Amino acid sequence: MANDEQCQNEESLRERIVRHEWEQFQQVNNEGGPANCQGNWPMFHQMRLSQFLTWPHPLLTSYADDLDQADKQGRNLLTEKYGRMMESTAPDQYHSSIAPYLPRLGLDRQGQQERIIDRQVAWAKDFRERYPRLGQEMRVLRTSEDTPEATSFETYLRGELGTYSARTLDLYQSMVDQIEARGGNLTEETILATVQMNGFETLDEAEQAQDRPPEPQSGASISSTCRTVR
Repeated sequence: MANDEQCQNEESLRERIVRHEWEQFQQVNNEGGPANCQGNWPMFHQMRLSQFLTWPHPLLTSYADDLDQADKQGRNLLTEKYGRMMESTAPDQYHSSIAPYLPRLGLDRQGQQERIIDRQVAWAKDFRERYPRLGQEMRVLRTSEDTPEATSFETYLRGELGTYSARTLDLYQSMVDQIEARGGNLTEETILATVQMNGFETLDEAEQAQDRPPEPQSGASISSTCRTVR
């Protein structure tokens, strides 16, 4: 009974986080008007929930508090995330009109983020090599592949990590370290959660169900939140 109640509480917490992110996402200003993805709640819900299904309770609680504190401070973590991505995808605009309004990250903080990013990029690369058809639904991998229209997994992750509080980032790093220590792969765990929400039991089953061979990656900008990002 206690375990059932704990599971229900965690499920409620995840749903609250996704809904809170969605509310902030609706306030993100996109050039040319709202992106298609900003009107696609089912896809947003699935992609974000699949990420949070891999997170331990202390990390979920800490990030939920980050979102609450952002509201109190008049900040929007989703706006900040996409703004930070533009350091790579639109550097002139970023430095002139976005960076001055973002919380500055110290060198130690940046180094901590980059160590996490290196690990996760390696996991994403490994996953794509083993599951190429599922991998084609992901973003392009490296920041070096960014264009104004295509935001990579690496750049997206850097933008997201940059919005976390120090406490949340420490907890996130602890999760990554634990996954690495047991030989796991966070990308694999996240996409497994995604395909299971779509009715598949295993990644192999989902991979075999893809009805076309892998194609070159195309990516997208803000609207690629609708793509698998982990």
